[in-house]
Amino acid sequence: MKILTTVKRVTDPDQKITISDDGTAVEAEGGEHVMNQLDEWGVEEAVRIKEDHGGEVVVVSIGPQEATKEIRKGIAMGGDRGILVETDEDVDSDGVARLLAEIAQDEEPDLITLGKLSLDTDRNQTGQLLAGYLGWPQVTQASKVEVDGDWLKVTREVDGGEEVKRVQTPAIITAIERLNEPRYASLPGIMQAKKKPLDETSPDELGVDIAPKVKGVKYELPPEREAGEIVEDVDELIEKLREEANLI
Repeated sequence: MKILTTVKRVTDPDQKITISDDGTAVEAEGGEHVMNQLDEWGVEEAVRIKEDHGGEVVVVSIGPQEATKEIRKGIAMGGDRGILVETDEDVDSDGVARLLAEIAQDEEPDLITLGKLSLDTDRNQTGQLLAGYLGWPQVTQASKVEVDGDWLKVTREVDGGEEVKRVQTPAIITAIERLNEPRYASLPGIMQAKKKPLDETSPDELGVDIAPKVKGVKYELPPEREAGEIVEDVDELIEKLREEANLI
C-alpha cells in the first residue's frame, strides 16, 4: 500500500502558554516546537501497515521551512520520503484539506492517515474536509485498523462504546491515542532519515488559495481559581454552601 501520513509542527504543549497583548494569538515561553502528538499515532499506524503488507509511506507537512524537522522525524520512524508544502501563513483546516487533496491527486495513495486533531487548534476538521474534497470514505477516531486486500476494517470509538466500519481503499482514517504505541526513532533511523528524499512545494505551485475561511478573533485564558476556604465544621460548610454558594 502507498500511504500518505501527515505531521504538523505545533508549539510544545508542555510549555507555559500566554496570550498576546491584543488577544489575537497564543504565545509560548521558549518557543519550542514538536510534532503534533496525535500525528505520531497516524505515522506509527502507516509504518506498521507498510511493515505488514509492504508499500511506501510518504510523510507530508504544511508549514514553514522548520517543519522539515517533523518530517524527518516521521521518516526516522519508518517513512520512506517526505513532502513539505512550505508556507509561513496560518493555514486553516479547509486550506490544509485542499492542499492535501492536491497532493493526494498527484501521489495517488491507497490510504491517508492523520491525527484526529492538532493540539494547537483542537478543530478536528481536516480529515473530514479532505474526505469530502476527494470523495473518499473515511473513518474518524480509529482505535484499530485491519487490512484485508482493498478493504479496511476499522474500529472507532464512539460515546459509550465502539463501532466497526468496513471501507474500501482509497480511504482516510484519523487516529486517536489508543490506536497504537508510537515507536521512538532509533539513531540509525535518524541518520538514514537525513539521506532520504524530501520534496518541497508551495500553495502557489499546487494552485491552492490558502486565504483563511476561519479566523481566530480573540483568545482568553480561563479565569484564575480563587483560593479555597477552610471551615471549622460541617454546620459551617452547609451554611456557606447555602448562603454564599447557593448550591443547596
